[in-house]
Amino acid sequence: MAEAGRAVVSDLGGLLPEGFWAAVAVWLERPQVANKRLCGARLEARRSAALPWAEARGPRPEAPSPEQEDGPGPGPRPLAGPAVGTVGRGHPEAGGRCQPENAQKEVASAPLLAEHPGELGNAGDEEGDFPAADLDLLWDDFSRSLAGGSPELLAFLTGPGVGSQPETQRELDVVLRTVIPKTSPHCPLAAPRREIVVQDVLNGTVTFLPLEEDEEGNLKIKMGNIYQIRLGHSREEWFISVLIFCPERWHSDGILYPKPTWLGEELLAKLARWSVENKRSEFKSTLSLISIVKYSKVYQELKEKYKEMVKVWPEVTDPEKFVYEDVAIAAYLLILWEEERAERGVTAKQSFVDLGCGNGLLVHILSSEGHPGRGIDVRRRKIWDMYGSQTWLEEGAITPNDKTLFPDVDWLIGNHSDELTPWIPVIAARSSYGCRFFVLPCCFFDFVGKYCRRQSKKTQYREYLDFIKEVGFTCGFHVEEDCLRIPSTKRVCLVGKSRIYPPTEEALIDAQRTQYITSRRGCPVRLPGRKPSTSPPRIAAGCVGHCDGHRSPDIKAECVPETSPAQHAAGAQVEGPWLPEFHPRDKAERVKNCATLPRDFIDQVVLQVANLLLGRKQLSPRSSQNGSSKTWNGGESLSLAEVASELDKETLRRLKRECGGLQTLLRNSHQVFEVLNGRVHIRDWREEKLQKKKQPEAKRRLFSESFKTRLCWFFTHHPDGCALPSDSCPFAHGPGELRPSQAPKKKKRIPGAACSPRVEA
Repeated sequence: MAEAGRAVVSDLGGLLPEGFWAAVAVWLERPQVANKRLCGARLEARRSAALPWAEARGPRPEAPSPEQEDGPGPGPRPLAGPAVGTVGRGHPEAGGRCQPENAQKEVASAPLLAEHPGELGNAGDEEGDFPAADLDLLWDDFSRSLAGGSPELLAFLTGPGVGSQPETQRELDVVLRTVIPKTSPHCPLAAPRREIVVQDVLNGTVTFLPLEEDEEGNLKIKMGNIYQIRLGHSREEWFISVLIFCPERWHSDGILYPKPTWLGEELLAKLARWSVENKRSEFKSTLSLISIVKYSKVYQELKEKYKEMVKVWPEVTDPEKFVYEDVAIAAYLLILWEEERAERGVTAKQSFVDLGCGNGLLVHILSSEGHPGRGIDVRRRKIWDMYGSQTWLEEGAITPNDKTLFPDVDWLIGNHSDELTPWIPVIAARSSYGCRFFVLPCCFFDFVGKYCRRQSKKTQYREYLDFIKEVGFTCGFHVEEDCLRIPSTKRVCLVGKSRIYPPTEEALIDAQRTQYITSRRGCPVRLPGRKPSTSPPRIAAGCVGHCDGHRSPDIKAECVPETSPAQHAAGAQVEGPWLPEFHPRDKAERVKNCATLPRDFIDQVVLQVANLLLGRKQLSPRSSQNGSSKTWNGGESLSLAEVASELDKETLRRLKRECGGLQTLLRNSHQVFEVLNGRVHIRDWREEKLQKKKQPEAKRRLFSESFKTRLCWFFTHHPDGCALPSDSCPFAHGPGELRPSQAPKKKKRIPGAACSPRVEA
């Protein structure tokens, strides 16, 4: 046995030993948080095991005596995974929570997943079908081998506290988990690996035992790569250590089993920090509703398939972020829908409509992968023309009313759908009983206008997510929450896959929806021109319905419930907006980013701020590009508030009408200023030139295309001229160096786009 590392933990808040088990739960359920080469872990089964007292009194070589090292003492039983007999999803809020003594005994004596074997993993995991009975046999065989001929491993497993506790308290928590590596072309190891995790709460030890298959295909404990995380207490000081059993048998693959130094340094440091952090995540664990194994595989395939989009991205937005974010969302939906088809026993791929589809990339990927669907957005994007005829995108505003129902569609998608976000569950509910929804909320909108906070104890983001969940529940959906792996701070999605009421109660639930929507605006329950429905919506005769998941390509949003004068009198739905106050955003959105301000006004503010920065600092020698000493005034750094205090009231009043005001104008003047952490300073292009090689390829390409197409502000206005020589400066030193902008390149076809034209009905 060897100690790979030890970290002293300062427990000023009195969070130990409970905090230690919360940290262990993170490493057990979400190892990718610490090891970025992992995709995640799946808890497949668990059981409580009693270590025989006679066997536990074997020799303990190299283990400190109780006088030298005290165990953590009695503590709460950790819930590193779901409780025995439940279906687990790896929720972080379950980790490290306290349980009373009697609850511990109930957990220990509970049946071992008899009804749902192997369902501790995510739904749809074919690899996760591992019955708890198999874990029982595996552990029983291992226990007998320990008693028979492995006293060293038995001593390592039991830790330093053996002999200090009565026999009745010698209980272990045994978990079978599968560790899933990331799938990538550069990863030599693609197959998940199983291991048994043995938690001994009374002694503060967690032992990881890797499994391997023998020649007959049976699982058994691998005697190499066994390690233990231990919480100790001595001399009024807590510490966490990582121990390795038989270091000579440790084989590092750099992925599932890093080097011992990584365990003793990187992992140990994170465990020590997590142990004393007095906070709980208010969000679910990532990818808790789908198979992590399938997601990792599909994501890498889509990433490789659509990576060329980054090179042909025509929008001003960051291609790296938007391409890979939509690839990740598409991978999630593809797995979610694949598992839904397996649950329902159907093979036809689900149809969809993406409301507020933006650049349409998500629609393009889903359509290219075989799902019939389309996207609708109020404004057309330049990239739409590059997708090809296979991707169906429509330009138009969506106003929630009886004309914008989609009775033929399986799923409605709201990916950063802004003002439509709270309406999507409503539209889905009223489109048909079988319509489902997926929303990824970003900006905070109510049914009309911006969302107003009502609870100060929650973050605004958490409160808004709860509001959308409330909308979905009021509309009759069973709403589930999940967290995506995307490069965004807003990555929690809400999924409505099923209803909480039978179809016969549609009229009652729709009246409930109407009352709830009206209450959000503080008006009477009854909507103008619309009565609560008394029957579920019917598809008009001209609409082509479906029951196998397919959508006819000629169906439009105008397929609405057909009503007659007699039905109107009987209280059926009539056409009209559900809330007259709702207005979709304008097609031509007003630009308020200072770009439309008069050029002379912008130049005046830039000169005034530059003089302010340059005038407060004496000239200082700086090294030029050719190595000679050159005097160049780089100015000083001032806060935005200090700069604003020097501007006249009329200038500030004019800037306040723009989004971001002064800060936006200075950021737009990228050639002259750099705004960082609320402070402004003159940009030094000598430093920019050194950092240019580290920029993404797309940004370097744009930079080269604009070379010498604009005049150098420093050459014209700076008292010391430009800090760079003419041949190195990206801007023109005088009109003679100006060159015309490069002509727009011929549009390239996006990978995966179809070449044949779409035939409209």
